[in-house]
Amino acid sequence: MKKSVDLTQGPIFSQLIKLALPIIGTSLMQMAYNLTDMIWLGQVGSNAVASVGAAGFYIWLGMSLLLVTRVGAEVGVSQALGRKDPDTAARFARHSLFWAILLAIVIGAIVLIFTPQLVSIFRLSEGVVEEGAISYLRIVSLGFVFTFTNPTFQGIYNGMGNSKLPFYYLLVGLGLNMLLDPIMIFGFGGIPALGVNGAAWATFISQLVVFLIFIIRFVWMKEIMDPDLKRFRLSKDISIKIFKLGTPVATESSLFAVFALILARMITKWGDIPIAVQSVGAQIEAISWMTSSGFATALGSFTGQNYGANNWSRIRQGYFTTLGIGIFLGTLVTICFIIFGEQLFSLFLNEPEPLAMGTTYLKILAVSQVFMIIEIVTRGAFNGIGRTIPPSIVGITFTGARVPAAMLLSAESVLGMFGIWWAISLSSVVKGTVLSLWYIFVMANHGKTTSPKVKSIFAFLPTRIRQNIWVRNNMTNDKK
Repeated sequence: MKKSVDLTQGPIFSQLIKLALPIIGTSLMQMAYNLTDMIWLGQVGSNAVASVGAAGFYIWLGMSLLLVTRVGAEVGVSQALGRKDPDTAARFARHSLFWAILLAIVIGAIVLIFTPQLVSIFRLSEGVVEEGAISYLRIVSLGFVFTFTNPTFQGIYNGMGNSKLPFYYLLVGLGLNMLLDPIMIFGFGGIPALGVNGAAWATFISQLVVFLIFIIRFVWMKEIMDPDLKRFRLSKDISIKIFKLGTPVATESSLFAVFALILARMITKWGDIPIAVQSVGAQIEAISWMTSSGFATALGSFTGQNYGANNWSRIRQGYFTTLGIGIFLGTLVTICFIIFGEQLFSLFLNEPEPLAMGTTYLKILAVSQVFMIIEIVTRGAFNGIGRTIPPSIVGITFTGARVPAAMLLSAESVLGMFGIWWAISLSSVVKGTVLSLWYIFVMANHGKTTSPKVKSIFAFLPTRIRQNIWVRNNMTNDKK
């Protein structure tokens, strides 16, 4: 293995920071693709922003589905390296890429064929907004094989403890996207003004370039490992392991997108402006959750290697160190949303009604920022030990609860439209609290039998889920 980093020894804080910063930068660059589109399209008008916002839900859904291969690569590679088994790490890399490309082609074909039907779910205003969403989604779906495979390449690098290289490659893509966006949206020289379609083509070209860089550097130059694709033979065991690790995460994230789509459909009752506001607000909030996702991914790789080395002392220290960093960041974001919400939102939409609505949106989300980050960090810790089901149980249960909560709170006699956003924010508070307690329980009982007193803490869970916790915990103890 080349340029991999041993995370089973050395100073924990500095290792997490060094690993997390490039991942955070990479995540912020992914967000910057959307932000760049939003900033330039905001100059065109809120209709263009609403079109891209609606289409963006399906890009989000596709990215969620492809978490199967990214998580499978990160966890599989990191745990294999922790066991000093580079051959198995390479097998996880090959299989993850195979399934990523196959799934991306299938999803892209489905979206391309059924674009009008997918967009119609939002009940957008007929004409400019709906037509813009359809054309944007059709164009970006052509590049799904690039957009959705690049994160799996990134997952392989992260699993090896080298997060700097994908950061540099994605930086190239971001720079190209920022250059192409204004040219293709407003036109330049012999290039006509393409509006919403121009933003789509800019994203397509940028993601294609990043994909080609990964192919050259990873496959051809073998800079981080020798994938030895000639040795690829589809293995049932490796494939099952990848899907077992990644499916719970992908299912949760996909359902999260579906629930968000349902809430977006609910909010169209108040017109197209709230859709534009929610789309822009989600991009602003992404600064918070993508930063914390960077630390969560770093923690997952750190935990994976130490889990493979059976070093639970470093696992515990790594978790609480990352949790402290996350709480600090969440507090800063909360303060910024409350005090500087109007200034932040005005960077994207200056029209009076969307600006006032967006300022309120950010203040509502401010309540949940610390808890949202706690949930994300804890999910990374669970992924590292190969237990991706608990975060999915918590995520699916309480994210799904947003829908009935939103129906109740959005009644005209209660909070109206703002009730939908309060349902989103309050559910994040619950998720962060429950999931962190669950992981602390797992760490506290590693190497021990589960006492009746501890069991009573989780008595609220369904019987089958409780049995799964006790059985898996005792199986882990037996292995150790």
